Amino acid sequence: MARMVRQSLVKFDAPLCETIIDTPKPQAREVLVRIERCGLCHSDLHIQDGYADLGGGKKLDTTRGMTLPFTLGHEIAGVVDEVGADAPGGLVGKKVAVFPWIGCGQCRDCLAGDENLCVKQRFLGVSIDGGFATHVLVPDAKYLLDYDPLPVNQAATLMCSGVTAYGALKRLVDRPRQRNLLLIGLGGVGMMGLSFAQAMFKQNITVADLSPAARETALKNGAANAYDPSEPDVVKRMLKESDGGFDGVVDFAGNEKSMAFAVSTVARGGKIVVSGLMGGQFTLPMVQWVYKRMTIEGFMVGTLAEAKELMALARAGKVKPTPMKEEPMADVQKWIEELRAGKVVGRIVLKN
Repeated sequence: MARMVRQSLVKFDAPLCETIIDTPKPQAREVLVRIERCGLCHSDLHIQDGYADLGGGKKLDTTRGMTLPFTLGHEIAGVVDEVGADAPGGLVGKKVAVFPWIGCGQCRDCLAGDENLCVKQRFLGVSIDGGFATHVLVPDAKYLLDYDPLPVNQAATLMCSGVTAYGALKRLVDRPRQRNLLLIGLGGVGMMGLSFAQAMFKQNITVADLSPAARETALKNGAANAYDPSEPDVVKRMLKESDGGFDGVVDFAGNEKSMAFAVSTVARGGKIVVSGLMGGQFTLPMVQWVYKRMTIEGFMVGTLAEAKELMALARAGKVKPTPMKEEPMADVQKWIEELRAGKVVGRIVLKN
């Protein structure tokens, strides 16, 4: 039997290491995908740590139900190698992107199409083995998306950073106030958001990030304005230059400082969508919330239907590719450390 090579989590808060097992045999509707590319996401770091930061010294344990060794990675694209007896046989040899946010398929959220909300979820690379490997076993062929004629790197990253950014921005579409839009945090998801926002909104897009390199990259890729949140009096300047603040704000960082910045720059009657998971705790005086008449919505990842919408837009050439860097799968731990240190602009995509 062929061997499957994995970059495995064998201990929480420790480096990944290579493990080798027999390649699994797909059963029933399962599909075995030979992985060509897998993106590196900031949430992979949280899973490796074994917790998420709740602020105030508190931590959310993310290790429950996980069996080690475990394979991280959820931005997957590859080729169908083998299918189970109940899966379509014509899939073998097809190039596909893999939707990883898979639910139990039986609860009310799954039946409503919201598998990404399922409490008994089977997310690839989060609760069942994912994409930092030569192969991945996908529970059902319905989670495979045709990505031709897109580059394989772009197809892989659409499955997390893409559908997260797209879904977050969708929460701002069709609002009555559409003067302007601010994107906070220009990591892999934020850069995707900048690309999609230009296709989804007519107004100019403003960005904010602590990194000069990220701001410069954003300006080269279509941002109208870029601000450094750490500059003195930057909020006052932004409120003046935006005529009272931003009607729509997406916080792709999701920490205490980024949320405080979002609240200070949102216009009266505006909406903030928070999709970052850097962590911490945020408080807001009730009077300020009511006075500004602001809406705040949390958002994590999109649905399978939204992934298909996004893939259709990308295949039609309506969204621009974002900055990516391709690296060997065997070097994943090196790039995890670079990402932790804030030295990555755009997305790292790992290649087998």
